[in-house]
Amino acid sequence: MTDSNFVANPAGQNAPDDLAAEQPDLTWRVLGTLNIFRIFLAAGLLILFFASGDDLLFGESHPRVFATTAAIYLCCAIGAYYLISRRLFTPGAQAAAYVSIDILAVVLLMHASGGIASGLGGLLVIFVGGGSLVLPLRFPLFTAAVASIAVLAEQLLSQFSGETSSASFTAAGVLGVIIFGIALAARPLGRRIQASEALAIQRGVDLANLAELNEYIVQHLRESIIVLDADNRIRLINESAAGLLGSDKEVRGKPLGSVAPGLASFIGHWRRDPRKKHSPDFSLTSPDNNLRINAHVAPLGSSDAGKGPVLIFLEDASLINARIQQSKLASLGRLSASIAHEIRNPVGAMSHAGQLLAESENLDGHDKRLTEIIQSHADRVSHIIDNVLQLSRRDHGRAEVLTLKPWLEDFVSEFTRTQELFEGQLSIVEIDDEFSVRVDTSHLRQVLWNLCDNALKYASDQGGIQIELRTNRTQRGNRPYLEVLDHGRGVPAEIADKIFEPFFTAQSGGTGLGLFISRELCELNGATLVFEPRPEGGSIFRIIFADPQRWESLDS
Repeated sequence: MTDSNFVANPAGQNAPDDLAAEQPDLTWRVLGTLNIFRIFLAAGLLILFFASGDDLLFGESHPRVFATTAAIYLCCAIGAYYLISRRLFTPGAQAAAYVSIDILAVVLLMHASGGIASGLGGLLVIFVGGGSLVLPLRFPLFTAAVASIAVLAEQLLSQFSGETSSASFTAAGVLGVIIFGIALAARPLGRRIQASEALAIQRGVDLANLAELNEYIVQHLRESIIVLDADNRIRLINESAAGLLGSDKEVRGKPLGSVAPGLASFIGHWRRDPRKKHSPDFSLTSPDNNLRINAHVAPLGSSDAGKGPVLIFLEDASLINARIQQSKLASLGRLSASIAHEIRNPVGAMSHAGQLLAESENLDGHDKRLTEIIQSHADRVSHIIDNVLQLSRRDHGRAEVLTLKPWLEDFVSEFTRTQELFEGQLSIVEIDDEFSVRVDTSHLRQVLWNLCDNALKYASDQGGIQIELRTNRTQRGNRPYLEVLDHGRGVPAEIADKIFEPFFTAQSGGTGLGLFISRELCELNGATLVFEPRPEGGSIFRIIFADPQRWESLDS
């Protein structure tokens, strides 16, 4: 992330008197406020002048001058409003021009109303003081001097014309001193205000930069996170979480149920009873059934977990299980290496005995068939031993591009004959003649045999056998997959996450290695083995083969 992504620092490090040029917003606001006061002042004086009739409140000495000056002043204020709103000129130039107009207009209005005794001269304090807030130091002193001289000149003119007495010079002098004092006092206040605004703007820039940095960090975290508000609407989702859920970042503000209905249902149950009945962990399947996702829920802050915002961590279960199974695989490798010799010896003895028995002349056709089964399964056990040893070394085998339909037909024929099934109990549905996958055929045979054998065992418990093999492609990625579907009793939900663990079995007499080895063999070929319950009863085991676009990279 480069510095160009951050908000620029508008304040700089220049002298305080240059802050008005570098931070014009305060200047424009002060100018706008003074101009509004200017418009109301001119309009109010005109209204009082014409509404008072013969008993004038202001302008009794020179009514025509007063009315003309007030009208021109109002027009200038309206024009100034346009210039300020459009920001056609620099704020400093406009401020100097408007203060000059204010001094001239106030002095003329004061002269037309009888001089310093009219009290209109006090308006100069407001305009000179307001200008001092935004102009550099030399300009407020200059305008204060001009205003003081103008007041004294007006008093001198009024005395020569006989409208005032010399006693009014004291009031004019006091007004000039007040104007100078306000100009000198307003400038430090203006500098403090400008410095405070510059600091506030800088803090705003820092907060914007920090928010952008936080957004960058959150979006590029390897961990996948979602933040929900109290109404289960998505407040924040990063790229990793969006990828797992198959959505995009535009889902912010939308209900979680529109993105992940299963997760939304779990959050609803958890909110109603976050401590007693429901665990804060949940497992779901990605929209295209390619991934298993674990969700961990935690309340944000100290608010009630059932009512406040929550943070959800999503994890790709395949990555977690891969790390866990690495250690299990190492243990399995050591175990298999230590007992392989002991297993091979009895298997070799059985195979040899079966061969000798097959050579006997006293066997009928049925007995010869039994010896063929002994020999076939002895060879298969020996091959399984080789695969287990291969797992411990993480070899990739000999993957090849395979046209699946004829291979599956041979497999179905062999499995049906070996297991003595009736025709149709193991069938192939929905497969294209050109449907191809990339896999080691020996690995695929062992995986499919394990899956069909499991389906056969659990289907037998239900009193009927119907196993289907079906192929298709995923919606996302167009990856080919092969499904094994059965109508057995299925897998209980409480153990569904454990069936691929080594040595885990729900059936007495099982070793707990079949599904574990099947998944590991799939991973050796860049494939994934996932489970999901069948809606009408039974199980679906799906082998999602390697992405066809990555076949060449997998070969290299």
